[in-house]
Amino acid sequence: MNIQANKQTRQTIVKLLTNIGSAKEIDQYLKRYAELDTKRFAVVKVGGAILRDDMQALVDSLAFLQQVGLTPIVVHGAGPQLDEELSAAGIEKQTVDGLRVTGDAALAIVRKVMQGENLRLVSELHKAGVHATSITSGVFEARFLDREKYGLVGKVTQVDTHGIDTAIGIGAIPVIASLGITPGGQYLNVNADWAANELVKTLQPYKIVFLTGTGGLLDQNGKLIDSINLSTEYDELQHAPWINGGMRVKIGQIKELLDALPQASSVSITKPSELAKELFTHKGSGTLVKRGEKVLRFADSWDGIDLERMKTLVESSFGRKLVPDYFEKTRPFRVYVSETYRAAMILTHEEGFAYLDKFAVLDEAQGEGLGRAVWHVAREENPQMFWRSRHNNQVNIFYYSESDGCYKQEKWKLFWFGIRDFNDIARCAQHTATRPASWVE
Repeated sequence: MNIQANKQTRQTIVKLLTNIGSAKEIDQYLKRYAELDTKRFAVVKVGGAILRDDMQALVDSLAFLQQVGLTPIVVHGAGPQLDEELSAAGIEKQTVDGLRVTGDAALAIVRKVMQGENLRLVSELHKAGVHATSITSGVFEARFLDREKYGLVGKVTQVDTHGIDTAIGIGAIPVIASLGITPGGQYLNVNADWAANELVKTLQPYKIVFLTGTGGLLDQNGKLIDSINLSTEYDELQHAPWINGGMRVKIGQIKELLDALPQASSVSITKPSELAKELFTHKGSGTLVKRGEKVLRFADSWDGIDLERMKTLVESSFGRKLVPDYFEKTRPFRVYVSETYRAAMILTHEEGFAYLDKFAVLDEAQGEGLGRAVWHVAREENPQMFWRSRHNNQVNIFYYSESDGCYKQEKWKLFWFGIRDFNDIARCAQHTATRPASWVE
């Protein structure tokens, strides 16, 4: 890399640091990604609507990743563009089971549009100084899905990574069109999501990114769901009455995909303009979905808990030492801990309510949604809870969003949810103001 490129990279990183996250977070993620084999960093799936409506943000985000030494593998569709071109050609759109029925005339337009959109993206990347390679065929070997029912529509049977390897070998971002071809040389229209999924299963990447206009999955109130731990939330989400059929199918597909990948792999759904924030900060800016970990539950005693691992987790998370007799003097009400002891909540019972004494998440688990998964399980089982937090605690932003109220005390902020009576809140405030410290001063 020449001096000018090095300077540009440094400027880009500085800009990122000042706009979206802390130096510690950025460094943590850069080191994590740098340890991966190049083609195992990320597969980014781009829909046709993004190419049509948000090309500049997409190019900027991909340019940033290349500037910090990362090479995503991009696979794209072109649904809206196909609709427009087919309509202009007088070909009526037909779908069966959500798939576009594709005849001979339609397939010619499919090839033309897919290749055109592919070259357009690569051209825009080149204009931005990004080294990228167009790959419009040869990756997805396919067979007819059901010729009688769908026409020239294919299902991927094999992924050839030769072209991808060649592109990565010369430091270029591979940009792949979702076109299939049979062993006999017949081109087939392949659903872009299916193509991306098969590519992911072959490459086994650390990150899978779906770029969408909504920027993530939304809950019943239209609010972005920041993370999903499938181990603890999948069944609940599949039966939730507010989830529509399309979203239910999408979550099911993501689970099937992650089940075929290493435990550390995750899916991010975000906007092109928020891609860097999603990849390089703990808070993220979309929906992070992980296979996740089971949350272990314990009640009324420390029995069954590995106290050495719990002590290490709590002290590492807070960067402080517990008083030597913490576990002897603290009577647990309920304890929730991830199966790898990387996140935990210790609850005691005070003033008639659950009191959150410790909420610990290891640095290495930050950004995985593991703390949120433990919190979700604990909150479901404890509809009334209160706790205190120091004024400068960075987790307070999360606590504000999860609490019904906050009361500022001299040394602490008192948070609570599910507690309605003012006298009860006053008792909780008295408790948090006078509760002895559990750290070695």
